[in-house]
Amino acid sequence: MKSWLQRFHPRNLYLVLQEIDKETERRPAPPGKFDTAPAIALMTTAVCLLFIHYMKFATTFQAIVEFYAAATHQGAGFLPALRRDPFFDLYTNMWWGFIHLIGYVLIPSLVIKFALKQQVLDNGLRLEKTRDYLFWYAALAAPIVCFAYFASFSREFLATYPFYGLAFRSGFDLLAWELVYLSQFVFLEFFFRGFLLHACRPAFGANGVFVMCIPYLMIHFAKPWPEATGAILFGLLLGILALRSRSIWGGAAVHMTVALSMDMLALMQGGRLPSQWWPT
Repeated sequence: MKSWLQRFHPRNLYLVLQEIDKETERRPAPPGKFDTAPAIALMTTAVCLLFIHYMKFATTFQAIVEFYAAATHQGAGFLPALRRDPFFDLYTNMWWGFIHLIGYVLIPSLVIKFALKQQVLDNGLRLEKTRDYLFWYAALAAPIVCFAYFASFSREFLATYPFYGLAFRSGFDLLAWELVYLSQFVFLEFFFRGFLLHACRPAFGANGVFVMCIPYLMIHFAKPWPEATGAILFGLLLGILALRSRSIWGGAAVHMTVALSMDMLALMQGGRLPSQWWPT
């Protein structure tokens, strides 16, 4: 039992970071020459997070719909008619997912290929050694899922999840929402534990994990303070695991497992599991 618990000793965290630093292939710029890779990655991160923050809202989606209606001479009644569509709320959530796809995946992929001159797949998109670290990914997910189970008995939890308020209406609504919602976590992992972490590692070594943790924490500022605080440790551990496993897929699986568990717990505890495939 003691040897098993020793795996979680804080000293091991330092040793792992030290090992990552030793294995890092440093590419410092020659004397007198500016290393552009970290600057490009960090400025891309700033632009992408700014883009996502202001473009993801339903109000932005509606403004773009209004602009489209005006540009194509659809008339003033186009948006009100769209709002009466039974899937209008789903459309706004699909817009939310689409914006994350652009900001977290498409823009960084273009930067990787054309500015950093690298292969996109080399930024954590292969499975590599993910299976070797399944224990650690499970150790991250299990406590959060357990906490979610106990939290699911509270009214606040049931009122919050799922974020798509009509997920209970039909099997189609639930499936469509989960596809959008869970995909967003793959996008997020690619952005932080793939693109940003791999771009910073050659210059900063293991400290690239801590650089990545700062913007990762900042996207949680709108969340309750315990979740935002936990994002520091969560981001640190996922960053280390991404470097050790050379893959983002374990972290994506942790996020998706927790998110799906919270949604399903909320629906089950609230007696709101959909009973039909298509809304009536």
